Amino acid sequence: MYVPHLPGAELVEQGLADLASGTETIEALLVSMAEPALRNIGVDVPQTLDDADLRLYALLYAQHGDAAHGRYNSLRRRLVSFQRAARCAR
Repeated sequence: MYVPHLPGAELVEQGLADLASGTETIEALLVSMAEPALRNIGVDVPQTLDDADLRLYALLYAQHGDAAHGRYNSLRRRLVSFQRAARCAR
């Protein structure tokens, strides 16, 4: 089950595409972190990246410095919004 109009769907869609192509991106790491929950709501997730949470934070820190923590939390909240909306849409 995948509904592209849900909040945060653009992150999941891009993350799935990046994982399928073997590209490490913020979105791919985010989807990797949420793989069990995403599979639970019917999203077919390709091979994920190991230690995704640590790698995501390191990537955000490299791009945003001290603002990485806020960005990390913001991305996590958007992903949780997607998961909740997808469960309701089922």
